Amino acid sequence: MAIIDEKTKEHLKKDFESKLQDEVRILFFKGEPCQYCKEIREIIKTLEEISNGKIKVEEYDFAQDKEVVAKYNVEMYPALVLISNKFPVGNVKFYGIPSGYEFISLVEDIFMLSTGQTSLTDDTKDIIKGIKKPVKIQVFVTPTCPYCPRAVITAHQLAMENENISGEMIEATEFSDLSMKHNVMAVPKVVINDGKISFEGALPEPYFVQKVIEAISKD
Repeated sequence: MAIIDEKTKEHLKKDFESKLQDEVRILFFKGEPCQYCKEIREIIKTLEEISNGKIKVEEYDFAQDKEVVAKYNVEMYPALVLISNKFPVGNVKFYGIPSGYEFISLVEDIFMLSTGQTSLTDDTKDIIKGIKKPVKIQVFVTPTCPYCPRAVITAHQLAMENENISGEMIEATEFSDLSMKHNVMAVPKVVINDGKISFEGALPEPYFVQKVIEAISKD
């Protein structure tokens, strides 16, 4: 059974034809052992096939392709790094399978990367542009969490607007050791700068940004 059903494919194909502008590259970092690499590859290759050339998938081995791993600061696998001409830095990341509700995050990211437009408010953009220090935002999720995409998409948009910010989706059950380290008991859980600040829930944009600024002040 296909992960993406035919009805969804047809709907996405029409959306891709009408909305995608610049090419979006999906860099897939895999390795062994890998529980969901086959499924991840099926998801992204399907998107590539129905995108009319607007989505390009590149596959890399986490252990062997060290130069590319280092270039995009990929810390574990399986991982997806999304880039485009408008957002070329490579700080929009998925660690683990973007299935279930997180498929929404993946598709929304593709649209924003292709068009070069996020949905952040002008006030948020102005605040984010002023960030000069490195910020890592990790959003722990599960595929069955309906509130998680909101948190992931906010983190990814902040990363698109400032190259000093890295926004990462982390599938909590795949990376259980990391989840235990950050005491992930409910999702979404957002961890900023390795725990300088953390919170649960999909906060509205202004409060999310406030937490980012608060984390920077603790450095």
